[in-house]
Amino acid sequence: MQSLQRQAANSFSKTTPEAELISRAADGDGVAFEAIMRRHNQLLFRTARSIVHNDAEAEDVVQDAYLRAWRALGNYRAESKLSTWLVRITTNEALGRLRRKSAQIIPLEAAMTPHESEAQTALNDEPERSPEQSMMRVQMRKLLEARIDLLPEAFRTVFMLRAIEEMSVEEIAEALEIPEATVRTRFFRARSLLRESLAQEMDAGLSDVFAFAGERCDRIVTGVLERCKAEGLASEE
Repeated sequence: MQSLQRQAANSFSKTTPEAELISRAADGDGVAFEAIMRRHNQLLFRTARSIVHNDAEAEDVVQDAYLRAWRALGNYRAESKLSTWLVRITTNEALGRLRRKSAQIIPLEAAMTPHESEAQTALNDEPERSPEQSMMRVQMRKLLEARIDLLPEAFRTVFMLRAIEEMSVEEIAEALEIPEATVRTRFFRARSLLRESLAQEMDAGLSDVFAFAGERCDRIVTGVLERCKAEGLASEE
């Protein structure tokens, strides 16, 4: 089943213009929307994960965000990049979940001055790991993920998008609806906190943090397509 889905999505090459995929997906073409999802799954998962702090919930956030995006594709006017638009939807979905869980959650755009002393104290606490495991690359990846999770929410999402996903300052500012100066400030502070905690070890493992395996990608794609077919968004094949 999943292999057939992949073959169908691969009928669109990596160079297929995004505008074509958007147009066809807006008309209910599930294969076109699957191609869109596979292009942006990792970016959106990492965005959601930076906010909700949980792999399974991040997957749920991404699925819900895709459903919102597909319903709204007819109104997408390409005033911003599709990736930026999708990050904004994912961010809003993740923050909405946090607000529903607790009235104490501070919205990302409002968290301008988190308590850095408390964050630094948390970052300086040693995560649980054995001496032997700490020498392994996989443990370094887990350590980086743990330390990133300890960053204040406002810093964490900006760091995830800028350092790991390599989005531009302008794209992040547009996606999160905050000033570019704020993006630069949060990114600088996040790096400073992590550098003090990890020193030179940080950059060595950045490419591996919050790895997005093929199975997770397939699971998200399958879940979204099934829900979209149930809602009548995707045409029956």
